Amino acid sequence: MAVLLKGAAVTAALNEKMKAEVAELAQKGVTPTLAMLRVGERPDDISYERGAMKRCEAIGVAVRNVVLPEEVSQETLMAAVEELNNDNSVHGVLIFRPLPKHLDEEAVRRALLPSKDVDGITDGSLSGVFTGSGEGFAPCTAQACIEILDYYGYDCKGKRTVVIGRSLVVGKPVAMMLMAKHATVTVCHTRTVDMPSVTRNAEILIVAAGKAGAVDAKYLSPGQVVIDVGINVDDEGKLCGDVKFDEAESIVAAITPVPGGVGTVTTSVLVSHVVEAAKRTLQEVKK
Repeated sequence: MAVLLKGAAVTAALNEKMKAEVAELAQKGVTPTLAMLRVGERPDDISYERGAMKRCEAIGVAVRNVVLPEEVSQETLMAAVEELNNDNSVHGVLIFRPLPKHLDEEAVRRALLPSKDVDGITDGSLSGVFTGSGEGFAPCTAQACIEILDYYGYDCKGKRTVVIGRSLVVGKPVAMMLMAKHATVTVCHTRTVDMPSVTRNAEILIVAAGKAGAVDAKYLSPGQVVIDVGINVDDEGKLCGDVKFDEAESIVAAITPVPGGVGTVTTSVLVSHVVEAAKRTLQEVKK
């Protein structure tokens, strides 16, 4: 049976580290502050918002909620982003997406300062991931994968690592982050020929296919470490991953459960980015 790489332990470790950092910032008169910009009343946005607020409160990070009506104009939304950019008391900004269809999401994404982009959506943040410049922040889910590997002691150096998926949210950035840790990375996608023959050769497998049960036994081999990024709902209304867990558990060496794996860590990564943004701001003030 595979070892379960549960996110709760990773989150607990991140939280303890952040609490110490927040206490240190407090002694210097700084309270890390996250602004969450939400347009409309999407239930999934509200649910994530509540979870993030609870996590922030537990760490000592302040939260400012900016809620705009679903019919908000592009001009009003852009003005709200600009106001947050210019507010020195706000260290990080989370913009809930997707935005209503009448809004230009690309323009909003471009308008946000990378230094406050704690969710890794701007070109500046993504450039930082790809070039290693340290600008902005990595997408939270991609970093959550790395945090799990680090916490459980899996050294990526020289490891044959396969990433399924090439989105800018997970696939591409996590591939770059793995290469920065000296892994030998292959990225698979919908046009990959004979994908199982590629994935079976992996020592570490990151699955961000975006489809429930996309990876079954034929994709896997003994000894692998599998990070399942997927969050889907099956025919019975239960949460499940992109990997067929029942088949994988009897083959691989270790795997993240769904729920209870990557998703559990993602919110803590978001909060850690706010704390880091506050630390960077303080350093700039000192300069």
